[in-house]
Amino acid sequence: MPQDTRDLHVVFGTGPLGLAVMRALRADGRRVRMINRSSKVRFDKDLATEVGGGDAADPRLAREVCEGATVVYHCVGLPYPRWREFPAIARGIVEGAAAAGATLVYGDNLYMYGAVDRPMTESLPETATTVKGRIRAEVAAFLLEAHRAGKVPVAIGRGSDFFGPHATDATMLGSRVFGRILAGKAAQVVGDPDRLHSYTYLDDFGQALVRLGQRPDAAGQTWHVPTASAISTRAIVAMIGEIAGQPARLSAAPGWMIGLGGLFNPLLREMREMLYEFDHDFVVDSSRFESTFGMQATPLREALVRTLAWFREVSSPAPT
Repeated sequence: MPQDTRDLHVVFGTGPLGLAVMRALRADGRRVRMINRSSKVRFDKDLATEVGGGDAADPRLAREVCEGATVVYHCVGLPYPRWREFPAIARGIVEGAAAAGATLVYGDNLYMYGAVDRPMTESLPETATTVKGRIRAEVAAFLLEAHRAGKVPVAIGRGSDFFGPHATDATMLGSRVFGRILAGKAAQVVGDPDRLHSYTYLDDFGQALVRLGQRPDAAGQTWHVPTASAISTRAIVAMIGEIAGQPARLSAAPGWMIGLGGLFNPLLREMREMLYEFDHDFVVDSSRFESTFGMQATPLREALVRTLAWFREVSSPAPT
């Protein structure tokens, strides 16, 4: 591993994306400080990564943990019922990054575009009508305004539904696909599995955010991180089965079933407004990032091989 360069990189959020950023930074020999609510996080301590706890929405706490940082990464994830906390979290992290004189990199998704009938590029208007789409649009607008006002340099990296190490229950391509296939059970998905869908490999997402933090000319802009060409979810499930060495069965829950389940399950109720992503083609164009930074998405099969190896290693129990 390269020598520690001593410049401090602070990562808010220790979910799958925050851990992917940490891996990319440590591979580059960077000093990393991870921040989450509890100061508890799952990773090998030999990575010499600092871990701190606290509420990112608290400006005092954010300023304290960001002291000395050169780059701050906002990778906080929340369960759907708590998404209304995102604006306050963004405000706190901006205060911390600004006080440190650091660049702020935000790991975003694609909800703000809403349902579209074409490949998604960075120039699309943010016309989402869903609650979660509007929240994402609000946060991105706030961060870019902080950049324009000269408060803090901000770059935004957007990825699609992700998969990879540590992505278990909070993603479509998680335990309900990889874990169940390894257990000899049918993969569980939602929507129409024959529609084209773009999935972002987490290690590509993490490396892309690190690159944004290294390039001053990336600030003030939104970028779609490298994402493999869209194929159907059914084809991905079949590929995972082939890699695993066993036939892969698939069980798809249609939208009406999710809607019915939402009458009794708060999480399903929150998911219902996002089903357009899986009932229609959902295709990401990441060519602008790729041509600007010279970084391509990991070939899909290779990314699936790596992810399956991680699930095998941790022996994630398959949901019933």
